[in-house]
Amino acid sequence: MEQALLIVWRESVEALLVIGLLYAWLKRQQERHRYTHLLWLGVLGGITLAVALAALMVLAGSWMSGEAGEWFQAAMCATASVLILQMVIWMRHNGRELRGSLEERAEHALDQSRRSGLVALVAIAVAREGSEIAIFLYGSAGSTSASGMLLGAGLGALLGALSFALLQLGSRMMDWRRFFAISEILMISLGGAMLMNALDRATGQLMGMDLPDQFYGWLGDPVWDSSAWLDDGSSVGGMIAGLTGYRAMPSILSVALLAGFWTLAYCWRRTPRQYRQGAPRGLV
Repeated sequence: MEQALLIVWRESVEALLVIGLLYAWLKRQQERHRYTHLLWLGVLGGITLAVALAALMVLAGSWMSGEAGEWFQAAMCATASVLILQMVIWMRHNGRELRGSLEERAEHALDQSRRSGLVALVAIAVAREGSEIAIFLYGSAGSTSASGMLLGAGLGALLGALSFALLQLGSRMMDWRRFFAISEILMISLGGAMLMNALDRATGQLMGMDLPDQFYGWLGDPVWDSSAWLDDGSSVGGMIAGLTGYRAMPSILSVALLAGFWTLAYCWRRTPRQYRQGAPRGLV
């Protein structure tokens, strides 16, 4: 549930930010009443595309069974992990130019009298965020029940709407700089957890293969045992494991993968931050 809540919280704020930027731009246009409905048509189209992608992934997962299904789940977990890292870094490097880029493309569409172009712009922007939610949720599907995921997603959507409202009001408790700084770390941690989920699923399949003994040692022999202090099978340990990839008895391969993931994230994040205090305010 915690993974679904975190995913939907972050992604819903980004989706609302995109919609808010375009809505604020449309309000400044002449005869804006002629175009506002195009924004909402694009939002509907983007949501439809994201739901279609989610349905396709569920169908593909249900169609596959046995080994193929496990490898598919492992591949989706690994893909979600990489996409989370890519999404966080992309927003860090391009967040400052997001408004200008969206407005430029929207203005070009209207200058060319291409209403369909404006609808497509909004649909693609919303579908991007919605597709990320679908992929990330699918990548975390094995960590909780369907009801728990739905509950977490619902709470995440409510928290996202509340967070966006507070960000728009310029709350001292939450500004855009602090939001992105906190959510970056949380999402990268979640990406590491999904990478560990992918490794766990792949390990289950690899253990049944005829591989060199040394490889089995890399997959199964624990480097340490911290279960006496924090067992990843307990309620608290399980929650931390689901959000960070923590393992009480990690293999050398899991330690190396998680360390490499965080090293890559650190190197990419060393680029100077592009977010400015209050930059996305005043959208509506």
